[in-house]
Amino acid sequence: MNYQALLHQAIIASVLAGNEILKVYETNFDVELKNDKSPVTLADKNASDKIIDVLKSFQIEVLSEEGIHADYSIRKHWNTLWIVDPLDGTKEFVKRNGEFTVNIALVENGVPTLGVIFSPVSNDIYFASKNNGAFKISGIDFKQLLDTIETSTLDSIISMAQKLPIKNERTNYVVVASRSHMSSETYTHIEDLKWHHKKVDIVNTGSSIKMCLVAEGVADEYPRFGPTMEWDTAAGQAILQEANCTLVDFKTHQPMLYNRENLLNNWFIAKR
Repeated sequence: MNYQALLHQAIIASVLAGNEILKVYETNFDVELKNDKSPVTLADKNASDKIIDVLKSFQIEVLSEEGIHADYSIRKHWNTLWIVDPLDGTKEFVKRNGEFTVNIALVENGVPTLGVIFSPVSNDIYFASKNNGAFKISGIDFKQLLDTIETSTLDSIISMAQKLPIKNERTNYVVVASRSHMSSETYTHIEDLKWHHKKVDIVNTGSSIKMCLVAEGVADEYPRFGPTMEWDTAAGQAILQEANCTLVDFKTHQPMLYNRENLLNNWFIAKR
């Protein structure tokens, strides 16, 4: 598997999808509701189309939140696939708080082996591939990034990045939690942590940024005792794994596996 070529193109796809999102973000966009009552916008759809178009040259099947989901009788034969959330954090997008991301993961035999998470508002890019480490590019000028991304080499992109985790000297235990989906079970878990650690601080944010903060070393743990889907976590798990962190399925007590018959994740804990 040529992870370098795949990672390079996935980073390009994430930035171009981010551009599609920002085009809509700057307008008075309409919000529709899907069957599960979750919101969807033109940004979700346009970003999904862009990612699929950019990645099509690899001829790898794509499972995208906004695409048509193949039946498991077909998907179970996909040993390798992209799992994509073109706009993770649509609720945050609608609130216009900037806490949304583009998520692209490569999954092989159920295991995430490559991940890219791009935050178009903060202009942070997190990325990783199997046995090559995890990285972060912080706050790059978006116009400059957009103008150069398609002609940049992977080496030039990595040269702008810091390897994860990024060393820090904090002594507190930091738990990151969802801004829009804090369950009572999560609250109870955090209260239990306060008995085991001298100082526990909570950071609330949206989308896959939560997993990125654990990978980066800004946070120690992200407990999610509530519903998520495979495309919410696959890219983040790939980045976590390469940053010496874990994302463990609460039911199996093993790393989360993907391209399952049921795309709804079990509860999990992402932890440093």
